[in-house]
Amino acid sequence: MTTALDALYAQVTSGVAPVFSLAEMDRRPAGQVFPTIPVRGLELTISEAAAALFETTADELAVPVPNTDTLYDALNTAVRTLGPAGIAEILGTFEELPSAEFFEVKACRRFAYRLALSFWYERARSRPMTAGEVGAAVYLSSLDRCRMADFHKRPLCKLLLARAIHEGVTAVPTEVLVRLGKAMAGELGGVDRDRDWLYKQALPDYHRRRFAFDLVQWNREQPAPLIVRPDSGGYLVGLTPPPGPDGRWLRPMRAEW
Repeated sequence: MTTALDALYAQVTSGVAPVFSLAEMDRRPAGQVFPTIPVRGLELTISEAAAALFETTADELAVPVPNTDTLYDALNTAVRTLGPAGIAEILGTFEELPSAEFFEVKACRRFAYRLALSFWYERARSRPMTAGEVGAAVYLSSLDRCRMADFHKRPLCKLLLARAIHEGVTAVPTEVLVRLGKAMAGELGGVDRDRDWLYKQALPDYHRRRFAFDLVQWNREQPAPLIVRPDSGGYLVGLTPPPGPDGRWLRPMRAEW
């Protein structure tokens, strides 16, 4: 079975891309948890970017959920409008606003977090894994299928799931994982349904697909690594980032480039 799947994967992986060292391309300043967001010659923190977005475009960005390019364009406009002094002036007030009371504040903090993830590496874009990609990774792991309630009763169930995600992510080329994840989100998440010939050959058991996807689709307390797309081509698995401003990780249904 493994040989047959390896032959399938070989048909969908890209050619050899130039060597890209994730460790050397990490943009985080020494001692910092998150990278800064480069915009108009400035390096903004997540809080500064969120404050700028809130002050200028919060209402327009909230619905529908924008892609990362749209967010960056909005931040660029906000920085041009406010300038460094304007951002510094509003930052203190913004940081005191509770996300629980103001939807726009919560959204802008989440958007700024997404931008920081996107700019984690030099000469690359990065994003959170989708629910489909994490689900595909769990399917490909050795984690036993069981009733959801029974799984959550297991001792150290979060550790078991973390191991399963890591095992599955490293089981196939990243290009394949991205492709399988898109198909799984289409079948089980109801978005961009894609009839991919590889999907049901690599993940043939519907009940296991359903179990894996249901286990992770709304579970934003379980971390997963970044998917990285170097400018030179291909995909890589990056490091696992810290949680977002609400203490949880993003688990989008669509890839948020």
